[in-house]
Amino acid sequence: MPQVIYNTLTGKKEKFIPLKENEVKMYLCGPTVYDFLHVGNFRGAIVFNLIRNWLEDQGNKVTFVYNYTDVDDKIIKRANDEGVETSVISERYIEEFEKDFNRLGLKKHTFNPRVSEHMTDIIEMIEKIIENGKGYVIDGEVFFAIDKFSTYGELSKKKLDELEVGQRVEADTRKKNPHDFVLWKPAKPGEPFWESPWGKGRPGWHIECSAMVKALLGETIDIHGGGVDLQFPHHENEIAQSEACNCTKYSNFWVHNEFINFGAEKMSKSLGNVITARNFMDKYDPEILKYLFLSAHYRTQMGITDDKLLQTISALNRIYSSIELAKETISKVSDKSVQDAGFEKKLKELDQKIKKSLEDDFNSAEMISYVFEGVRAFNALGFSNKAKRSPTHKGQSELFIAWMDKYGKISALFHQDPKFMLNRLDEIMIDLKQIDIKAVESLVAKRNKAREDKNWDLADEIRKELEQIGVELFDGHARGFRVKVSE
Repeated sequence: MPQVIYNTLTGKKEKFIPLKENEVKMYLCGPTVYDFLHVGNFRGAIVFNLIRNWLEDQGNKVTFVYNYTDVDDKIIKRANDEGVETSVISERYIEEFEKDFNRLGLKKHTFNPRVSEHMTDIIEMIEKIIENGKGYVIDGEVFFAIDKFSTYGELSKKKLDELEVGQRVEADTRKKNPHDFVLWKPAKPGEPFWESPWGKGRPGWHIECSAMVKALLGETIDIHGGGVDLQFPHHENEIAQSEACNCTKYSNFWVHNEFINFGAEKMSKSLGNVITARNFMDKYDPEILKYLFLSAHYRTQMGITDDKLLQTISALNRIYSSIELAKETISKVSDKSVQDAGFEKKLKELDQKIKKSLEDDFNSAEMISYVFEGVRAFNALGFSNKAKRSPTHKGQSELFIAWMDKYGKISALFHQDPKFMLNRLDEIMIDLKQIDIKAVESLVAKRNKAREDKNWDLADEIRKELEQIGVELFDGHARGFRVKVSE
């Protein structure tokens, strides 16, 4: 089966053929660096990390560009509020973003350009747009002429006569068409500026990505990605200005990930339900965030609820318990391992299913379900922490670990130390279920004393009481117990 990708531009899945065989040029709109990113901003970073890793796994060389927007109104406002240069703000939040990115264990991009580093490219691009008759200058401000680009609206499926002007900002009567957008704006007092043929000023938001794409990837690229909220006007305007400048197709595929919801509402600062990725990872864990996002198809809206978190923790608990069992088995059996042809065949069958899923528009949700099927197959082999391990168990464990590592590299999952991860998941479950840990510890101590006194009835009663509050005794745990997870 060939690689198939849903193309927002055409509204359908299409066979993916790179411009150059086995080479993929991919651009993803990165953050505007004026604050910590909310958790939804990382859906694109996590999803496109998987896309890039899968394409490379299939033998492609991927050049992946993820930009930093370091010239923007929000950065300027924050800098003015703090009385510092804009570069202080952008450098601060680029550094903070990279801390979060590295905590997620995602693969570094090929390039992370900054807008401020590409002013010459931006100005040259605007000059060419004007030269091609698609831009015009008024009072030192450069506008793109929408009427000169006949396919405007093709990506977002919007029609110009249906768009409203003046809802958010006052309509500019100087424009030839009310929908014309800014390519270059004159400098205002207290703002950073660059010299240009039209006077001191700075670029409009949309032209920035077009110029960085052209400078680093060329006039036409294979895949352009971003959140669904960027389809209009940002990506629509990118297409218009890039194709007006270069006179060739801008991107063959447009790939957009959907919103993240908290409960039934879209994440929004006005609703007060935004949580930063930093806070989420501190409260829960980077592994939980990645698993959450990849357990849903990137084109589906998904909610982050307590129930969803509990399901994710339960799944990761089972996965890491199996990894721990496999690693312990390998370390405990000194004899040479014996391979299990039946188990190996099962994993190869799952390989084919996962390949088919990822070839079908990068269906990570199906991939995760088949990984879980591999975990169940390993657990069904019938040995446990208490069983005596054999060379066959060692061989099965080696196969399983190698198999999990393969999909861990593609997804950036399953690479944590299992003992650490299981304890971490337990702590999160205690917090989510609001379990009184001191009361539990007291009951466990009473049960241990009852067992020492050979008071088996009392010990059994305490065990049942623990089970009722969601706790199970577990000899391998540092505390001697852990929070029960749903099956």
